[in-house]
Amino acid sequence: MKFLFLEPFYGGSHRDFADGWVKHSRHRIDLITLPARFWKWRMRGAALHFAEKVQDPSDYHGLVVSNLMSLADLKALWGANCPKALVYFHENQLSYPVPPGETMDYQFGFTDITTGIVADRLLFNSRTHMVAFLEALPGFIGMMPEYRPRWVTEQIRAKAAVLYPGCNYPPGPANLKSWDLCQPPLIIWNHRWEFDKGPESFFSALYSVLSRGQEFRLALLGENFQLVPKGFTTAKKKFAKRIVQYGYEPSKENYLKWLRQGVVVVSTAIQENFGISVVEAIRQGCYPLLPNNLVYPELIPQKFHDDCLYNSQEELVERLSLILANPRQYRNKREDLADHMERYSWEFLIDKYDKELDQLGRVNAHRA
Repeated sequence: MKFLFLEPFYGGSHRDFADGWVKHSRHRIDLITLPARFWKWRMRGAALHFAEKVQDPSDYHGLVVSNLMSLADLKALWGANCPKALVYFHENQLSYPVPPGETMDYQFGFTDITTGIVADRLLFNSRTHMVAFLEALPGFIGMMPEYRPRWVTEQIRAKAAVLYPGCNYPPGPANLKSWDLCQPPLIIWNHRWEFDKGPESFFSALYSVLSRGQEFRLALLGENFQLVPKGFTTAKKKFAKRIVQYGYEPSKENYLKWLRQGVVVVSTAIQENFGISVVEAIRQGCYPLLPNNLVYPELIPQKFHDDCLYNSQEELVERLSLILANPRQYRNKREDLADHMERYSWEFLIDKYDKELDQLGRVNAHRA
């Protein structure tokens, strides 16, 4: 069958996800995108762009969109020509933290709600994310002074499910490179350079580790969609001789090479619904140090929780110091963790995604 995939924010995990689904699906998926910038304007106006770009979508068996746009607007613009729609929620505006100095714009939350109501199927990238969204809905609706549509929670819940995003690495046992322990251990940061990934806490932990006399090298990877946060520019000066990579690596091959050299990947995020960057790093052999909250307890096997998940900044510094002092003792654990990440490969997940398309397209089978 033939499907249309509209991605209004084609960058980072959104881009990896869209490309992976298109590449691995047995169906034909036509992908139309907008650049990954100005997310607020994408939610406000992407539907107008796509409605003009594809004036007659009735040739498709189904529609796939990510939630950084208004599906309700798009369906109104296309009218009866709009095929049945599946929405993939990478994030949502009800539980996403507000940046420092800003106030919440409630309209974006209502865009998520109306998108959810008019969609035929909703997929969330983790159970943690779906639960957070559904639990936030009643309180969000409750802020309305009157005529509160409390029915929306159950209507959205009834068509929602969890399907982890596929990651672009081969299935099977991980082929790990031996760590080069003739040099100081390499710490990996491969998250977005934005406030919700907690860079200030990360760099604070590194300063504390240095004060204990521990040496390391540092690879600062990950995308930055706007201005470089101050913490990174400060760190570039303070860790100058220890930084081996500063900035986004556009080559996937080179990016994976850095991950294979990494001894430990650290997250200090205050918001994370799945964490493709962490999964990729673990798969390539990095040992993870992650907050004991958000999605991380869902991703990491229970038997590794005590070793990989920390509960405070002080515990992060202590765990990181131990790993840097004796990385060899973590080799066997990293192999088990890397093999566990196989379940997130596209080859492992694609049949589940194509079954979703089968269900979506069956309703529109007469269209093709």
